[in-house]
Amino acid sequence: MNIIISNNSGIPIFEQIENAIKQAIFSNELKEEDMLPSVRSLANDLKISFLTVKRAYDELEQAGFIKTIPGKGSYVAPKNMDLIKEEKLKEIQDYIEKIYNISKMVNISEEEIKELFKIIFEEDY
Repeated sequence: MNIIISNNSGIPIFEQIENAIKQAIFSNELKEEDMLPSVRSLANDLKISFLTVKRAYDELEQAGFIKTIPGKGSYVAPKNMDLIKEEKLKEIQDYIEKIYNISKMVNISEEEIKELFKIIFEEDY
């Protein structure tokens, strides 16, 4: 797993780590029960604070993506398809809100947007 962080992205570093691990889980690069690097190891590799990595791992564990066994390490939790679906629905919702805002700026109607969606779904991307 290769995590690249950017100091210029405007996204907090712990969140960049969290997003990279989630993406690796969604893409099956990380599979159920795979061991994650230790907090210390990942922090050293990324040249950041242990606390930043710890926060990312804590957030991932709270959301159900990983599990931590004291003294043993952190592992990818069994996939919860409801959790994954909810995460992706939220992502879709964010895109739809952007579409809505763009359409309002240039006076594109709801019907025109629906027609675009209909065409996309009919073409079976």
